[in-house]
Amino acid sequence: MKIYSLGANPNKPCNILNFKGVSLMLDCGLDINSALHFLPLPLVASKRLSNLPNWIPKDAQDAALLDGELKECENRVLVDGPIEILPPQSDIFDICDVDTILLSNHACMLALPFITEETGFKGRVYATEPTLQIGRLYMEELVNYLERTPKSQRANRWKQVIQSLPPPLSGALRPNDWKKVYSTKAINAALAKVRMVGFNEKIDICGALTVMAVSSGYSLGSCNWIIHSGYEKIAYVSASSTLTTHPRPMDQVALRNADLLILTALTQTPVANPDSMLGEFCMAVASTLRSGGSCLVPCHPSGLLYDLFECLSVHLDNIGLSQIPLFFFSPVAETSLAYSNIFAEWLSSGKQSKVYLPEEPFPHAHLIKNGRLKHFPSLHAEGFTNEYRQPCVVFCGHPSLRFGNVVHFIELWGNHSNHSIVFVEPDFPYLEALAPYQPLTMKIVHCPIDTSLSFTQANKLIRDLKPGNLLVPDVYLHPPVSAPLRSDLVIQELDPPALGMKSYQVLQLPIKRKQEKVHLDPALASRLEPIQFKTGLSASTLTGKLDARDNKFTLKVLNEEEGGTLYSAAERMLPRHPWGSVDTTQLLHLLSQHGLLDARVEDTPRGVVIHLPREDTVIQLEGSNTHVYCHDEALRRTLRDILLQCLPCL
Repeated sequence: MKIYSLGANPNKPCNILNFKGVSLMLDCGLDINSALHFLPLPLVASKRLSNLPNWIPKDAQDAALLDGELKECENRVLVDGPIEILPPQSDIFDICDVDTILLSNHACMLALPFITEETGFKGRVYATEPTLQIGRLYMEELVNYLERTPKSQRANRWKQVIQSLPPPLSGALRPNDWKKVYSTKAINAALAKVRMVGFNEKIDICGALTVMAVSSGYSLGSCNWIIHSGYEKIAYVSASSTLTTHPRPMDQVALRNADLLILTALTQTPVANPDSMLGEFCMAVASTLRSGGSCLVPCHPSGLLYDLFECLSVHLDNIGLSQIPLFFFSPVAETSLAYSNIFAEWLSSGKQSKVYLPEEPFPHAHLIKNGRLKHFPSLHAEGFTNEYRQPCVVFCGHPSLRFGNVVHFIELWGNHSNHSIVFVEPDFPYLEALAPYQPLTMKIVHCPIDTSLSFTQANKLIRDLKPGNLLVPDVYLHPPVSAPLRSDLVIQELDPPALGMKSYQVLQLPIKRKQEKVHLDPALASRLEPIQFKTGLSASTLTGKLDARDNKFTLKVLNEEEGGTLYSAAERMLPRHPWGSVDTTQLLHLLSQHGLLDARVEDTPRGVVIHLPREDTVIQLEGSNTHVYCHDEALRRTLRDILLQCLPCL
């Protein structure tokens, strides 16, 4: 069994598991952190960004080559060009050979169009319905944001002199592999290949494996995958949560006693507690509103957003600020809010009970009806100008702060100290995200909320699941860079030790195939003539042909007309399996027939010893063991044949 790592971000995993001749891609996450090396793409031309000076390298030849592709902002060098992102690496494993892609959640599938539409992929893709639909929203929003702010010319020359550039641009990960985002057509083509599955539904993969999705508790429809080979069990755990939020709770029972547990996508904020961060978020927003300012919340169009609406609205009600409007901007805002209310079977029991009352499972439906939460596809949408008033709370994307409506609001509010920007999404380092906007006057609040498993929860989960082997990203075996002395923020030592997988690595896993299931054809079974060894135990030899089709093995009758002389030849070549006890009298008789007349028999506590003095040979018969001590190889073979005649054979 081998596993191939196609990505560098453990929270946007893309791995290929090769087992029993089947290649399974486990998620296809998209690393968008490369966008942080680019200038923001404003909806309206920004005079400040346009007037940023070109970065001038010391080498005059490099300066001529760059031709203004790099801009300098507060000692930070950024690329002035279309945003590019890093897809999974297809040079490590030929994607054409991938049989199946298993998607765990909407956040780990954004690279799907790169995989299915640009590599010759011919396999199948499996995901739950909410994962498919919410993943579509994420992709469509990403494409919409980038297409509405196009750049006329692509910036590529800087990649030729990257070693001479200042950090962090000089340390950019694989910049030559960055690509422009896919199109809407590619999204539709990729998602058309996805087959929707339900929790606990068993799916056959090429006849060799069975896979099953079980709830991971992270988001609507998010799942972990159980992979069965008949005799081996592999559990793939990605972006899971044991906290009580709106999705169905995590199913831990199905993950127990796996031969291999693959664990990835743990929390990106190991030193921050989600509950306390949620409380800080509400208090930070309330503090800004009380001072007469407005609050900007960069966010994704689903997932955590639903919980933020619920908690913030309740908090504002409790402190007498229920008149403050909440605005949600996204090209997919309306669809996202609608979907959250129709996936009842994927919700927690508390949310499901409201559906059957009937009530909306999420309070944002009530907020929309009362006109308190207003959603728009863009700033230019009809009706926004009439509804807009301050102070307010604005939820919009993108959390990278490089494109989307959030760029306009930072440009609009950035020089006002009474406004604030509150970072809740953990996907991007907030200081790097803010770099192009410095100096910034508005207040900055960082309270990232990540409901994924913490290291404490992960270690407890591993102890409860009792896997035979554990595979985790190598970074989980060392304290995080942000807290190098926190030895508790690692996967604890196990027996056997956890396997660490590095980025873009190929790893041989210690799972060996020991058994395979073979079906016996009824026609062949009827020919068997078993011999009873003892009560309840019989055995028989057989001759047949092994038919292998779609990874299913069947032992069938080998007909004479079908195999010609092959059948009789196979009969002669069959190994004979002797069993039982040697009859001493029969043995002596057969020895005399072969001219061995000087045999002397001696009884011992363990059996019988037969001496052949003239041949300098000894035969020991001890229960189920027979030993022949003889220097003459020809005589040894003769004695072997004689002994076999004294034993019944299968």
